[in-house]
Amino acid sequence: MALQRTYLDWNATAPLSEAARLAMIEAFSLPGNASSVHAEGRAARAAVEKARRQVASLAGAEPAHVTFMSGATEASNHVLTPNYRMGRAPVAVSRLYSSAIEHPAIREGGRFDAEQVTEVPVTSAGVVDLAALEALLAGHDQASGLPMVAVMLVNNETGIVQPVKEAAALAHKYRGLMVVDAVQAAGRMVLDINALDADFLIVSSHKIGGPKGVGALVSRGEVLMPKPLIRGGGQEKGHRSGTENFHAIIGFGAAAEAMSEDLESRPTRIGALRDRLEDAMLRAAPDVVIHGANGPRVANTSFFTLPGLKAETGQIAFDLEGIALSAGSACSSGKVGQSHVLTAMGLNSDIGGLRISLGPETTETDIEKAIAAFGKIARRRKLSGQAA
Repeated sequence: MALQRTYLDWNATAPLSEAARLAMIEAFSLPGNASSVHAEGRAARAAVEKARRQVASLAGAEPAHVTFMSGATEASNHVLTPNYRMGRAPVAVSRLYSSAIEHPAIREGGRFDAEQVTEVPVTSAGVVDLAALEALLAGHDQASGLPMVAVMLVNNETGIVQPVKEAAALAHKYRGLMVVDAVQAAGRMVLDINALDADFLIVSSHKIGGPKGVGALVSRGEVLMPKPLIRGGGQEKGHRSGTENFHAIIGFGAAAEAMSEDLESRPTRIGALRDRLEDAMLRAAPDVVIHGANGPRVANTSFFTLPGLKAETGQIAFDLEGIALSAGSACSSGKVGQSHVLTAMGLNSDIGGLRISLGPETTETDIEKAIAAFGKIARRRKLSGQAA
């Protein structure tokens, strides 16, 4: 009998939602190009604009300020650039200040040269150090250009919620721009680009139950915008040329609308499942370290280290028990082991950590299976003498 699988890796990618699947199937019957002026093209354009409204609603933004792209990585490379325009006038951004726990798509610095990127430290609690950020911004050479600050709203490994609004206030105090990676926050907490005081938000389809290969850059306005990364036919108001990934965009919009529902109650239910799992892990292995457990976290994420057990070994062990989870981020070409997030927190990251992440379809049965698998692994570790 085949082992029944339990999927607990929603932060890596969410299974395609039924709403997205049905919307995409319907979209396959629309033959037109959204840039064409005939009836078929207008029907395709209407579908794209509906998706734009759906994504804008999820981000608390205006539909006109949503630019569809191939994913969060492209959006990051698009917005992280020294070259901006205010209307037709060029505006220089001379330095990027990004937190030490950012996703690799941000940490690479986009179109900034390496010497134009400064890393902002985080505290031992895994929260961006606002005092250090202000000190860096106070020393910024304004004559060389504007500063840009990039801080993620929710860390993809720990689930820790970052003080983005406070970081944005500092960025704007020093005449800078604020970029927020909201990929792990979308659909898990209420988003509002204005309430966050962010200039740009980055969101991704496949993290919220939409298809892979599409994401969006959401801006607060249209006056100050980055120089396009991809130029050509002028689609997306000239911000991102190329024929739109039509069916994926439709699925993205449907997923965004579905995830906008029950945002008040869903995290409470998922958080209760996560807490039940962590309580059981602590009973089975009192020395387990649950990173960020005492701080503000999104409800669906648990990032933990079992002393003596390497992350890749633990991931394989869970996989053999039928549990899909991640060893840290799943977005770095399958790399496991050392975690730059744990390193930034001042922790020993040599053995890494394991991340369990839940979603709207996670059940109590799934949690019971994860608890049973963890118990087996913890017992084997104890018998091998690896337990502290």
